[in-house]
Amino acid sequence: MKKSNWKVLIVCLVVVYLTAFIGSLFTSQNTNSDWYESIKPKLTPPNWVFPIVWNVLFFLIAMSLYFAWVSGKKTNKKDIVWVFAVNFGLNILWSIFYFGLRNPAASLVVLVLLWVSILLMIHITYGINKKSAYLLLPYLFWVSFAGVLNYLSVL
Repeated sequence: MKKSNWKVLIVCLVVVYLTAFIGSLFTSQNTNSDWYESIKPKLTPPNWVFPIVWNVLFFLIAMSLYFAWVSGKKTNKKDIVWVFAVNFGLNILWSIFYFGLRNPAASLVVLVLLWVSILLMIHITYGINKKSAYLLLPYLFWVSFAGVLNYLSVL
């Protein structure tokens, strides 16, 4: 069993939660707005559920990144950085489009790209560390549900 690399773990947590923080700058101030209430589908969970779920998901994403990084060979590192960075960018971009620009239709396009990026993350990490890939499954399921909510808010 490999020894834990605390520096890498801390960097993974900081990078992932920095992504979360940037996205929250566009999200948090709009979740109680009249605009959001007017387009929110009936099956949307209460607002208090989202920060709990997202904090758990971001922790799982950080752990996935950590396990992939410490298990990956030098040749894997570029793919790991690329796929996680694209995903983090799309995650932030969705918040900007949906809540910042209040454009559910455009954000649905971003969400589809986000969903594909999660599949790519799972595919790449599966070949490096299966645990890393499995940790991303709740993220895939939640974003799939978010896609349904996003789609319903466009209708």
